[in-house]
Amino acid sequence: MLSLLGQRFGGVRRVTDAAEALCLIEQPELAGNLRLVISGHHAPGIGGPAFVSELLSRMPELPVLVLGTAGEAAADYAATLAVFLAKPFTSERMLTLTRQMLADHKSAVA
Repeated sequence: MLSLLGQRFGGVRRVTDAAEALCLIEQPELAGNLRLVISGHHAPGIGGPAFVSELLSRMPELPVLVLGTAGEAAADYAATLAVFLAKPFTSERMLTLTRQMLADHKSAVA
């Protein structure tokens, strides 16, 4: 999926866990170019809801897409701007949602 995202959107960067992602956003150059974060609900290290909460406390306007299992924990993200996408989903569904979130963010920033 990562290579497909990279082909369609370019500039995709993968991190090993939530702590690494939070460290990276402290780098002004990376944070200034960050347009979307995609995370799993069961992210290694800091769990999905805690990671999203911390991420959005630092970058409140950043779109976040959380991948999880149907019925699993969408309610954990209801109080945030994060979008929860339940598995199973097609690659095309994820690409469409990613494209839409990027476009919405771009128009909100402009």
